[in-house]
Amino acid sequence: MSVFPYLVAGWILLAGLYGLVTSRNLVQAVGCLAVAQSSTYVLLLAVGYRSGATAPVFSDLPTDAPVVDPVVQALVLTDIVVGATVTALLLSLVIQLRKRHGTVDPEELTGLRG
Repeated sequence: MSVFPYLVAGWILLAGLYGLVTSRNLVQAVGCLAVAQSSTYVLLLAVGYRSGATAPVFSDLPTDAPVVDPVVQALVLTDIVVGATVTALLLSLVIQLRKRHGTVDPEELTGLRG
């Protein structure tokens, strides 16, 4: 088992978090959050990977053939759908902020301070 996919997932997460921390625009922050969340796709695929295994379609495979775990694939698809939904929701909130306050810069949104 290789450690490379885990390093790639960590690097993607750190790149997304760095962009999130340093962004001066809420649209960019939402994009960086989507990048950070996409590291979970790589992580889940690395967990479910089996060398030499095939897709879990059993109609034409012998009973002792190695197959990948379909639960991990279902989790990745669910993660993609949830990520797209969250990104769309956050972008709609940024649009509403732009309409009401005239800016998407977090420093200029003084009306939201507690």
